[in-house]
Formats: sequence, C-alpha cells, structure tokens
Amino acid sequence: MKRLRATLDRIDRKGYGAYKDLQGSYDFDEFSLTIDKVQRDPFAPPSLIRIRTKDNRFDPALFGNPARRMAFEDFLTRCVDRAVRRVVRGNRGSGGSGQVEIQRPTQVVLPRTSMVAEDDHIEARMAVGLPARGRTVDARAAKTVLLDELPKVVGAALVPVGVDEEAARWHIETVEDAEHLRGMLSELGLVAFVADGAILPRESGASDRPLRDGAVPFESPEELRVSVDLPNQGRVTGMGIPEGVTLIAGGGFHGKSTLLEALSWGVYDHLPGDGRELVVAREDAVKIRAEDGRSVAGVDISGSIGELPGGKSTENFSTPNASGSTSQAANIAEALEIGTSLLLVDEDTSATNFMIRDERMRELVKMEPISPFIDLVRPLHRASGVSTIVVVGGVGDYLDVADRVILMENYEPHDATERAREVRERFPTPATSEKEMPPPRKRRVRASSIDLRRGKRETARGRGLHTIELGRERVDLAYVEQLAESGQTEAIARIIGEFAGSRGDGEVKRIATAALASISKNGLDSLGNFRGHPGEMSLPRPQEIAAAINRIRSLKASATG
Repeated sequence: MKRLRATLDRIDRKGYGAYKDLQGSYDFDEFSLTIDKVQRDPFAPPSLIRIRTKDNRFDPALFGNPARRMAFEDFLTRCVDRAVRRVVRGNRGSGGSGQVEIQRPTQVVLPRTSMVAEDDHIEARMAVGLPARGRTVDARAAKTVLLDELPKVVGAALVPVGVDEEAARWHIETVEDAEHLRGMLSELGLVAFVADGAILPRESGASDRPLRDGAVPFESPEELRVSVDLPNQGRVTGMGIPEGVTLIAGGGFHGKSTLLEALSWGVYDHLPGDGRELVVAREDAVKIRAEDGRSVAGVDISGSIGELPGGKSTENFSTPNASGSTSQAANIAEALEIGTSLLLVDEDTSATNFMIRDERMRELVKMEPISPFIDLVRPLHRASGVSTIVVVGGVGDYLDVADRVILMENYEPHDATERAREVRERFPTPATSEKEMPPPRKRRVRASSIDLRRGKRETARGRGLHTIELGRERVDLAYVEQLAESGQTEAIARIIGEFAGSRGDGEVKRIATAALASISKNGLDSLGNFRGHPGEMSLPRPQEIAAAINRIRSLKASATG
C-alpha cells in the first residue's frame, strides 16, 4: 500500500502513460490489489485490476458443490456491484476517470469470470478508469479510488462482516432448487414447469426486471398441477407441461406470449425476487422464429422445404438473404443439429406460410415445396422425441395436432384440452398431411472461411449483447432471443476465434461441445487469449454458440453424409 502511494506521488501530473508504472501487485491489510493492464489514455477502455482477499472466511457450505459455488460467486458479484455504486463517487476528470466497474449481472444466474471463490481466498476482477486531468496523471483522485474507495468495497462485499449471509444462503438455495427442478423434468415426463405464485410479466420490453404493480401471480390449472419436492423449499406446486405438442391459445394481451417468453428463459436460473425463480424448461430448449435476411450456409432444410423449382435440392441449402419461411426452416434444422428436446414457437414472430396452409390454398397451389409446421410437429415428437410449445391466436387448425391446450384469459391459464376437442368436433377440418421429419444431415464448417484479420491484427470479440466482431465482419445476433448477457457474447466470440485459428474443419455441434468441455475442465478463465484478466465473460449454452456460428456471413459448410 505504501509502495502504491509512493508511486502515485512520483508520477503525479506526468503524462498519462506514466500510469504504466502501476502495473503489478500491492499488499493491503486484508487483500492484495493487482493492476494487470493500464489503459493507454483516459478515453480508452478502463484499466483491469484484481482484488484477492487473504483468506475465505465465509461458511464453506455456501460453496460446497459446483452449483452452490456458481451461485455464491454470482451473489458476491452483485454485492460488489452494489457496493461500487454506493461507495465510488464516479467521474473525476477526463474520459472515464474514477469509474469502477465489475461485470453487471442480469436477472439470471450464470457462471462468470468476474468472481472466483476458492477455499482459501475470494478474487474479484474489475475495471477502473484511472483519473486524469486532461491527459495527465491525477494522483490525488487516483489515491481516493485505489486507497480509499476500493478497500471500502472489499469490506462491504468480499468479507463476511459486510455481507448478509442469510441473503447469500437464500440466493444459493434458490438457484440450487431451480437446478434440481430442471434436472427432474425428464424423469417426470415434463418439458417445463411454472410454479404457483410466479410473476411472469416484465417491467417493459426493454427490461428483464419483474413487473411490480398489477402483475397477476401465476396459478396452475388443476388438471396440469404437479407437486415436486425440492432440496431447500420442500414441496412446491405448479403447472407441469408434459412432453408432446402443447398449444398456448388466447386473445391478444392475455398473456400467452408472456408465458412462452418466461419458458424460453427457463433454461437459466434466476435470482430471488425475480418472479421466475421456479419457472424452468429443458436446458436445451430453443425458441424459433422467422429471421428475414439472415445468411444460411449449407443447412439441410429438406425436412421442411422440399425440392425447389428447377430441381434444386434443399439438402445443402445456402443463401445470403433468407426469406421468413426459409430462415425459420433453417433455424429449426440448426436447432435439431446442435440438439434440442423442446421447440418454442410464437405465431407472432413466425412466417405465416411456414406455420399453416389452409385447405383452399392446398387445393389451389399444388406445387408448394414448403411443408407447413403444422404437418411437422407430431412427426418431430414421434420420430425424434422433440416436443413443441406453440403460441397461436388465430390459427384454429393447430387444435387438431395438440396433445393439450392451455388457454390464457386475463393472464390466468386454463386447461382447455377438452373444450378444444369439442370445438374440433363442431368445426371439423380436413386432416393434416403429416410428413416424416428426418434429422437434418450433419455439416462440416470450414474454419478457413472465417477471416479474423483486421489490418495487422486479428480480432474476435463481443460488441454488446447482440454483435460479434470477427475481423471486418460483424455478426448480427439480434434475433438469437435466448442470449442473456453480453458476457456470453464475448465468450462465444472467443470460442469462434479459437476455432477460426485452428484452420481446420468441424461439425457445429462438435465445435460447441468441445469448447464447453474444455471450459468445464479448465475453467471459463482459460477461454481465448486476453490481456490482463478475463473478467467480462459468462458461460453460453451450446445452442447460442451454434446460432452465432451459423450467422457468420462468410461461413462455408458442406454435408458430411
């Protein structure tokens, strides 16, 4: 600490580059501070630091297994984030002077690189904007940040005296229960579960926080109510959605899309108070939508779209500008390729001609390569074990293929399966033309088709939640709806960068699973090359890794058989 103070005194009012002299480790009474990377000027990305406590005095039960350790690290990250906002004054000069940040968590709980809880220490990875006057060192402000505010953050967030251990325990047990419940779904024959009392609506379309005023707590229909025993909360009741084809129907603004959205986020754990803590879905569930204009590289969409005019096969389909129907067909094929047991589909974000074709159009248009999704949902479950939950508001033909129907009225779910059967009998329609839905052919993608060069450098990095920069190409992930936070996007970028650097070929599923297996063995820290610490990454699912690879416009792929 004295050495850090002396160095700051020595470089005061010198050019900003003098801050480079701070790189290294410094001993404080309760922790060590390591400055890994110093920014080149006040307007550049902030400097990277690590704070490591001398020991770990928290109750070992809080991090006694992998799920608890992940939840505990998430809790401490949130504690540091709150402490920084409470303690650190913020801007103190040019650029980002005086700003202190840790990876900002969302409402979901994920493995992240922002915090490491080991048996003998806690380490927080953070970023600091070293203060400047113009482009010169402001040692006085730097002392306030490094020698006064950071120790207060440590005392408030990284040692037991400053942390509410009961809140930590509640956080950890909530996550542990959700993990346990998600793991039970298959043996219960369910694809999803929504606990009674859950709050599904969010504040707005731009916020993932729960709606506080006017939200109707979820209550399961009696016919679908399931009771489960959880490790911490004990017996919990809620709606279990069985395997097969489930239709969610209802009028506009009655909550059917809100329910589907909550199920799509059920692949993740949620923090206490989110309202969706015990809304869980199969971990490999994929939300499917139309995506006009996306590129498609060598995807086998023949299960949904047959031979095109001129005899062009769709077993190895590529286009730089897919239509709504072809993009939705590709999204389904790619989901099956990476692996999924549950598809989530909303009529509102789907291509109409892909979802349904009524009897009049079937009679008029004989040469139609598109097999509507209504003809595929039952064969998908029968042949591949893939269930579907589909939201519809205006296509009654889907009543014919549904195993069960959930009717949303005033945000309350009702089991309308029997009522739907009566409607079918009163208003019969011609039988659907069920079509076999074989698994798509596997593809090998070429690493050499991904060019990371950007001038003299190679780049593979995330740019916020929905963009990846690969050399000069920007990959648009705006319609990959189950990406939870930008740390996942950064991790995916590094995974793709490592694959591109290998210069080999590989199946998309193997690329994703091999990367995640390496992370499981070596830690998320080991992913990719970085300068300083890797404190800005979160663990992605294989489904989102594959989705990003599949949206690279330069990607080249070929069928493997």
